Amino acid sequence: MTDKMRAAVIDHYHQVDPEIRLVPQPVIHPHDVLVKIRAASVNPIDTKTMAGDLRLLLRYRMPLVLGSDFAGDVIAVGRQVTAFQVGDAVYGRPQKDRIGTFADYLAVDTGDIALMPTNLSYEQAAALPLVGLTSYQALHDLMALRPGKKVLIQAGSGGVGTVAIQLAKQLGAYVATTTSAANTAFVQSLGADEVIDYHRTDFATVLKDYDAVFDMLGGNTLERAFRVVKPGGIIVSVSGRPNGRFAQTYGLPLWKRGVLRLATRRLTQLEKVSGVSYRFLFMQPSGQQLAELTTLVEQNKLVPVIDRIYPLTEIAAALTYSRLGKAHGKIIVTMTE
Repeated sequence: MTDKMRAAVIDHYHQVDPEIRLVPQPVIHPHDVLVKIRAASVNPIDTKTMAGDLRLLLRYRMPLVLGSDFAGDVIAVGRQVTAFQVGDAVYGRPQKDRIGTFADYLAVDTGDIALMPTNLSYEQAAALPLVGLTSYQALHDLMALRPGKKVLIQAGSGGVGTVAIQLAKQLGAYVATTTSAANTAFVQSLGADEVIDYHRTDFATVLKDYDAVFDMLGGNTLERAFRVVKPGGIIVSVSGRPNGRFAQTYGLPLWKRGVLRLATRRLTQLEKVSGVSYRFLFMQPSGQQLAELTTLVEQNKLVPVIDRIYPLTEIAAALTYSRLGKAHGKIIVTMTE
């Protein structure tokens, strides 16, 4: 009989809180490792998944174990695994159809993990995979930031923002960010060159001719970003709607492409009028990119920021706090029994 493990499970969309219960341990494939999870982090995708907000892009079978990134120890390897061995401390972000890090164990493909930075705790390491890869793919892959470029990073004190500011500075960019006045010194300590108190100032009235905007907020805030970026620049969003370009890139069915085109007509119009490119980012797991981030961490050029740590038994409280949108950095869940 398969051994059991604890896991945070939902049985349907719109479930208020996940239930902690015993489920079978995952079975590893030839290219997988089995990880004893020590810590995981809470991300907006977790609460959006629970609410059913992502069903156009992600439709899961229920029951579903939640959780999208982790840090832990390899306790078993698949028969074709050579890059990792039992005892390795690793961290990663599993593929979207293999999530489930709010649990004691996870089976994950070796292409989606990297050795954990040697100078971090499990809790610190768990704070990085999803937000680190999101920031890297936005700033490095899509924006191609380099010295002399100017980027606005929205919500600089949040989980993605705290990493994105640091990474943008490592790429040589001039960084503006939005946050509350109380967080000004905090985001400046991460490297922000210009800080805008969004309670008092509309960023779109004071920033001009930027090369890029990294949007974490969507809605009207995303639309106003087109006034900040110069023609030929780019806006990358993780909170706006996916557009037709995204649908085509990921090979979505024709009916979904049509739905997305209708939903993003306003953004398409803004693209044409402003000469600015809009890209919706759906981050992809990458052990190789995580390894690059590991190098920065071990050189003390990238530091994870943690707001609060909860035990798995308090996952409901962790998710409730996440929904408030007030966290400074990441919310961590530990698997301590």
